[in-house]
Amino acid sequence: MSPAMPPEITPEMLDAKTPPDVIIRAEARRPETDPTLGIPVQVNRPSQPRHRLVTIGDSLTQGFQSGAIFNTEQSYAAMIARELGCEFRFPRYGGPGNGLPLNLEYLVRQLEKRFGDTLDWWEFAPGLVFVRDLLDQIEDYWERGAGRSIPDSTEPINHNLAVYGWDLRNTLSRTADLCQDMIDAHPAQDDFLAQIVENANERAALRVLNSARDSRGRSLSPLKAAIALGQQGVTDSAEAETEDGIETLIVMIGSNNALGSILTFNLVWSDQGYDDMARNDRYTVWRPIHFQAEWNRVVEQLRQVRARHVIVCTVPHVTIAPLARGVGDKVAHGSRYFPYYTFPWLDTHSFHPQKDPHITAAEALAIDSAIDQYNEIIVESVRQARQAGRDWYLFDLAGLLDRVASRRYLDDPSAKPTWWDEVGGAYPLPAALQQLSPPPDSRFFQSDKTGRLQGGIFALDGLHPTTIGYGVMAQELIKIMELAGVSFHDANGVERQAPVQIDFQQLIQQDSLIANPPQALASGLSLIGWLDKNFHIFGRLLRSSI
Repeated sequence: MSPAMPPEITPEMLDAKTPPDVIIRAEARRPETDPTLGIPVQVNRPSQPRHRLVTIGDSLTQGFQSGAIFNTEQSYAAMIARELGCEFRFPRYGGPGNGLPLNLEYLVRQLEKRFGDTLDWWEFAPGLVFVRDLLDQIEDYWERGAGRSIPDSTEPINHNLAVYGWDLRNTLSRTADLCQDMIDAHPAQDDFLAQIVENANERAALRVLNSARDSRGRSLSPLKAAIALGQQGVTDSAEAETEDGIETLIVMIGSNNALGSILTFNLVWSDQGYDDMARNDRYTVWRPIHFQAEWNRVVEQLRQVRARHVIVCTVPHVTIAPLARGVGDKVAHGSRYFPYYTFPWLDTHSFHPQKDPHITAAEALAIDSAIDQYNEIIVESVRQARQAGRDWYLFDLAGLLDRVASRRYLDDPSAKPTWWDEVGGAYPLPAALQQLSPPPDSRFFQSDKTGRLQGGIFALDGLHPTTIGYGVMAQELIKIMELAGVSFHDANGVERQAPVQIDFQQLIQQDSLIANPPQALASGLSLIGWLDKNFHIFGRLLRSSI
């Protein structure tokens, strides 16, 4: 049965603080199903670009998982590069905690190893001491130990130019030297109570961008680094320096222009200084007019990148991420919203709006409506590029995640938007994932002695994909690259036949949360709630990401 018409906007659905340029919509924007937007482009392929894949983005492109950047060889970008059979340079992160700033899965497994699958009341004090000692080791490694070392500035520029937590302005302007200046200006303190790596974002960024420099040694932003790679030309032409140096450029940025609203559960619309990195961290959601201004600057620089194909991605609705748990019953029949959104370990019975952090349904609607406008801006930039003869494509990541939203749509058919059936209904996961028991869904990850109980698309921070989740993103991007005429090769350099398929059975085995779900503290939810209650870790951890 087709979804009913969307409910009308009523005064109760509106938040009085919403700026006038935010257009409130009763239902989510209809996803684009044609990456070309129906506009044909002739592509010139005279030779092989030197760099087959370059990516610009934030945590989703860098490969962030469970509160840390660590598993970068399983980012969607690295997966695509393996299927291409090409060189792909990206930073790696290790250390005693297996990542930066704090790997929640590592903590879960260490607690499980030390205390078993439950933390009894008599182990409460030992558990606190154990976690504090682990955090101290991690902090010492990155602030005072081997983790302080960064890649040599003379090494080649990385192909994955993504840095977690960066918004449009950071991607335009922030460089390795600026990150080092920030670290130098705020020396790390060995704080007994606040055992979280200071300047974690800047330390992570140095591993991405320290080698991104021009011929005079000046540090480059991610966009300028992509321009530099594109100017390196092709590998097999007498005109090597005058042709496109990048075959496919993937651009996935903009989420952090709204993500702060659910990381802090505080909605602060952008205002003066939205484009000033020294001041704009006070804002958690960019007004569409400000996003438009920043995106125009991004597009201006993207046009300077010598890339044969450019894939631009939409911004997901941040309130779909299970970090923001909807509590109570939906606000109305046919609505996609719950009355309040708060941390996932707080349920309807334990949540108290007077004392617990939250955003309201009206605020969630305003945020999602603004993101819909961001995506219309992004779509229009792709449309204009194709009309001008540029081979740009759209990957509607927002639409994909809408179609896997369990509590928003799949569990409540009355809330499905009018376009639901037109775009194919619920997103069909690859067969290997559908055969898992239970099939992965978008709810917060939970597991116990019996295995995974729910979730599986998002990792333990409730924001970033699991390895199989990144695999789904990689597969969709591969489809677009094949549409663009990109060739994929095996390990021997032999061209592969289309369609190129990621081996999800193998990926399941490589995904530790799926292949070996943790048992400690009964579930990921219980662990994170326990950590936040006793260390306020989760709030500090996520605030370091924006």
